[in-house]
Amino acid sequence: MAEGQGAAGRSGETAENAVPGCRTPPVEKKSRFDSLRRFFKPWGRKEESRKIENVFQKSVKKYYELKLSRFKPLIWYDNFTLILSDIFAQLELVRGKTKQELKSLDDLFKPNITGLSTAPRCILIEGEAGGGKTTFLSKEALDAVSQKTKLGRRHDIVLLIRLREVREGETIEEMVWDQCVDETTEGIDVQSIREILQRNESCVLFLLDGYDELRPEARAAKQAIPELMDGKMYPNSTIVITSRPSAGVQQYTRPDCHVHIMGFSKEHVKKYIRQYFTAVGKQKLTKALAEQVKDNNLLNTLIYTPIFLTFVCVLWEEDQEMVSTGTMTGLYKNLLTFLVRKYCKREGVDMPTEGLPTEVAESLLQLGKLALEALVRNETLLDLTEVKRETINWKLLLNLGVVSFEVSSSKSDPRKQLNFSHKTMQEFLAGRYVAHALVNQDIVELLQLTSISKALELSNLLQFTCGCDSRAAQAVMEELSKISSREFPHVRPEQFDCSDVPMDRDMHKSCRTYERFASLCLTIFSEKQEPEVVQGISQALPIVMLDSSINSREATALKYYTQNLHSANLPDRLILNIRGGTDSRDTVQYLQQCFITSLPGLKLDLKLVSVRFNSSDETARLVSALKNVPGLRALELSDTWLTPSSLQPLVQGFSLMSLLEELDLSINYFLGDAGIEVLRVGLSSFLHLAVLRLRCIGMTAVGMSSLAPYMRHLVGLRELDIHWNKIGDTGLESLTAILPIFTAMQVLILRCIGISPTGMRTLVPALCQLTRLIKLDISENDIGDPGLECLAAILHHLTAMKVLVLKYTGATDAGISALIKAQPHLVQLQVLDVRGNDIGDSGIVSLVQTLCQPSSLDMEQNPPGDKSLTTAPHYNNTLQVLDIGWNSGVTGAGLGRVAQLISALPALARLDMSGSLFTPAHLSDTAVMALAEALPRLPALERLDLRFISMEPAGFQAVVQAAEEHPTLEELWYSQHLVPEGADTTASCLELWSFRAPNMLH
Repeated sequence: MAEGQGAAGRSGETAENAVPGCRTPPVEKKSRFDSLRRFFKPWGRKEESRKIENVFQKSVKKYYELKLSRFKPLIWYDNFTLILSDIFAQLELVRGKTKQELKSLDDLFKPNITGLSTAPRCILIEGEAGGGKTTFLSKEALDAVSQKTKLGRRHDIVLLIRLREVREGETIEEMVWDQCVDETTEGIDVQSIREILQRNESCVLFLLDGYDELRPEARAAKQAIPELMDGKMYPNSTIVITSRPSAGVQQYTRPDCHVHIMGFSKEHVKKYIRQYFTAVGKQKLTKALAEQVKDNNLLNTLIYTPIFLTFVCVLWEEDQEMVSTGTMTGLYKNLLTFLVRKYCKREGVDMPTEGLPTEVAESLLQLGKLALEALVRNETLLDLTEVKRETINWKLLLNLGVVSFEVSSSKSDPRKQLNFSHKTMQEFLAGRYVAHALVNQDIVELLQLTSISKALELSNLLQFTCGCDSRAAQAVMEELSKISSREFPHVRPEQFDCSDVPMDRDMHKSCRTYERFASLCLTIFSEKQEPEVVQGISQALPIVMLDSSINSREATALKYYTQNLHSANLPDRLILNIRGGTDSRDTVQYLQQCFITSLPGLKLDLKLVSVRFNSSDETARLVSALKNVPGLRALELSDTWLTPSSLQPLVQGFSLMSLLEELDLSINYFLGDAGIEVLRVGLSSFLHLAVLRLRCIGMTAVGMSSLAPYMRHLVGLRELDIHWNKIGDTGLESLTAILPIFTAMQVLILRCIGISPTGMRTLVPALCQLTRLIKLDISENDIGDPGLECLAAILHHLTAMKVLVLKYTGATDAGISALIKAQPHLVQLQVLDVRGNDIGDSGIVSLVQTLCQPSSLDMEQNPPGDKSLTTAPHYNNTLQVLDIGWNSGVTGAGLGRVAQLISALPALARLDMSGSLFTPAHLSDTAVMALAEALPRLPALERLDLRFISMEPAGFQAVVQAAEEHPTLEELWYSQHLVPEGADTTASCLELWSFRAPNMLH
């Protein structure tokens, strides 16, 4: 019976048949099976999900392998194909101002390299256009889906998205379906992709290529890519994003790691050259090209991108002379001629003796026009539909090899496009067109050349334009001259000197821009070295400057410029800053070639740094090279290994330099006192000397005593720098005997020369006479409180003082108290440095309180009874740099009080309030919050030094966040070993310092 009932229960259609008399609804019978379904259904759903995910991952991998794996860079060489593993990219991790070479992106997951306690979520890779960012990211995608990298092993789903294909309103899932999945894959749609990404969010890697190419409408707030970058979508995923510099990535995300893509390394250049000539069966050419590349400065600026190195190999194979043109334009012209010659040979077309076949020339000019229009739009691809609309023979252009054909990575918008072999090829073709079009069109209209920033942005295009045609070069320089006169109306040579006082932020920025502009003008000039262009350079650059080695293109251009100078077109100043890396004989030969004729009206500042002069013959040749520049204004020979014997010919030549105003022989330790004996005689030649720098030359008290009497006629001396010499009190006596003569003195550097309190008592009476003094540095002298008290007693005579440096002088609260009493007299003080002393909380707080008080002038104009003070507080608006760090007696309590006070110093650009090296200070949360709240009230702050200060995690993050949000703060210094565990250290302004020994802290 039981069996029957059981059978009936399993096979009957109704419950009544199974259990007579029971009226259980049919649903009750099904519920027995439903309970089993509910048990097995999740397992079935998971299994189905896994199958879909597996299909999705295989589809992505297949799609990448099909689309990304190989390419043929040369249309005429079928046997020379490349896989992405052949394209190496050298990377640098950028942390503040420091850079560290990386082997791969996998290094970014090593805490000892990044300093991060957790794996980075967002990695920014920056590089210039054509630098290999897209190729690099393609290789990363392929390696990741094959799990060859740590990046790939950490992420199951790897999604490469070309941002230039992203449309307004497109969702992330739609982008993935459009760009990452083989369209033949069944079962994968936008909805399934969304479910896959949501289930596996922490295992998803987004490779976002080309943020700078993202359309403005797709870059707006609440669009998908900004939401993804901001962490509002898939916040647990990992993002690697590439961009040209300064494209605005930081608007939506704060990258955990900032990487710069460098292109090929030197080792990879050698390997690639060998690979090319092996492929074409001409291995013997490898070594010769490697040697040529090593010594050719022009090539060294270009060969670190694969496609250009390929072209160099091609030219070298064809004709080695075609590589040695000396100009970018010449190199590209030869390359274009070669490509056309190859085409003509393949197609059986006659190649003219001069010029190009008519159809080819016309097509290239038409392509140049489109290349220019794309550059103006900041694009590197040409839509084939637009090209056809212009009735250009685009198939001919493909066969030439100047462009390649590609289909956009978007399946929904599969545009056919022409891609330039390299951005510089696009700029070259555009430059050819501009040079041609300038016959009938205005350069401003063609290039929208309206500002210095625009000129810097179009630097390569301007170089090619000028290199293609002399008239174009003159037109470009004329327009640059107009822009220069508008944007640099008040530029002065002295603004480019090493300033002894802080420079206005806007002026500093303007000077840096001018230096870049001057370099651009010389680079342009290097492309078209003709006398007619010299006048344009003179008009565009009132101050001509070179800061490079003599092997640079700019140096070659400057040599031609000086050879064609005339009295009518002399610049206001010529500043040559030639750095080491070349033999002194080559440097002197370069100078001889620059000044082959006499230029009596030329004011020249010549700075040779780390150029080694090993013999008297070499310095004699230097003097000979300068005989045609009697207007030599400044001569610096720092760190040039001068000895007494090699100094002798130079001193003998001083008679030819009678107009010299600045002489710098610093960091030539082998000179010593014997060198001073040679130098002192030559000083009589100088009637206008205003700056004498002799730091670190091995001078002792004997040398100083010998030199001093020969300085008496230098009554116009404005700066004397003798620091890092063992002069001592005895030598100082010789100096103080003549010091009152120098009534024009503005800068006096006596750092680390062995002054004691006794020496200070000798020095200060002489200092009283130097009423024009704006900078005094007596740091690293053990003068202690007695010496500081002597100085403080005469500061009321030095009311012009702007920079006072007293670090590492052994001062305590007693000495600083004397300084505090004198401080109200220093109404123009901009820099005060009392670091590394033994000052305590009381002294530091009292000093800062005094600095924050209204000046005596304010008090006279607004007496204490004047109620206007309560509504209009007076602040110290002159102090720009305050260095109070490294003082052994300062604790967290004192620094906390300082944090509450500094808001009254709104002009501060740099603030060092570091703790003691050996006993770091701890800031309480209250003190930290006071500091964080003070930062927005310091609108000019650029650097904040908080090394050797410990904080709680919350306080640390509060300060870092306030610093990151500050509009001008670029550097926040902190000790790496004091970072709270687990703290976020990804702020772009944060620079972490490792421990350094005390003698390295100066």
